[in-house]
Amino acid sequence: EVQLVESGGGLVQAGGSLRLSCAASGFTFDDYAVGWFRQAPGKEREGVSNISSSDGRTSYADFVKGRFTISSDNAKNTVYLQMNSLKPEDTAVYYCAACSGGSYGSDSECPEPYLEIWGQGTLVTVSS
Repeated sequence: EVQLVESGGGLVQAGGSLRLSCAASGFTFDDYAVGWFRQAPGKEREGVSNISSSDGRTSYADFVKGRFTISSDNAKNTVYLQMNSLKPEDTAVYYCAACSGGSYGSDSECPEPYLEIWGQGTLVTVSS
């Protein structure tokens, strides 16, 4: 079965850190770009960061630049999101997704006609 499983979410105080993991099963990330997205209560989903499969190029939303780092471990077929200096406004359900196109567009969209696979999400709560 093809799936993505996120882990690492939890409750942390403002200024703290968490590392999210996105593990793939049933396929490998070799030809997939991987992105992290989040959705806060009452808000639309937004792109946080992504990494391309072709050259490992990374992209970050302005609101996480300098605080979050995306990385991949091909041997473990896992992508990570290291989140430092967390703020209460980072509270959200975080999702990872894999785009078969190999890279995400500048708008964090997986371009057509490529396949996108989504995980179930992991909750991050940052207390003030």
